[in-house]
Amino acid sequence: MAGLTSQTPQPTSITVHQQSRVLEVGFSDGKAFRIPFELMRVYSPSADVQGHGPGQEVLQTGKREVDVVTLEPVGNYAVQPTFSDGHSTGIFSWDYLYFLGSQQGELWQKYEARLQQAGVGRDAPMDAAAAASCGHHH
Repeated sequence: MAGLTSQTPQPTSITVHQQSRVLEVGFSDGKAFRIPFELMRVYSPSADVQGHGPGQEVLQTGKREVDVVTLEPVGNYAVQPTFSDGHSTGIFSWDYLYFLGSQQGELWQKYEARLQQAGVGRDAPMDAAAAASCGHHH
């Protein structure tokens, strides 16, 4: 869990846009990001996405249509979304949201690269991706 540093800007507004599937976050440094739900879901900081060490990440697929059903505050430092696919264990700290928002171009590229490496499409059902990541090569 990334801790908060005094340099981390605080969110001044957080808006869930169900229609466009983005989380809009305005920060105290004047920056505002529109973070797609799919990106949040794919890069969820929870153990079942990140795994328990480097290289243990579970590749998430089929999340393009995912919605954020609820967004619960966690203390004064994070939010915990519940996604429409039932995933709810990711706690998104302010600095993590800032990271997702500010690096999303690069994060999408990394995601695309991982999909290619695994030989699965972005919209593949999760079980296909799980099978692919177990090293079954056709």
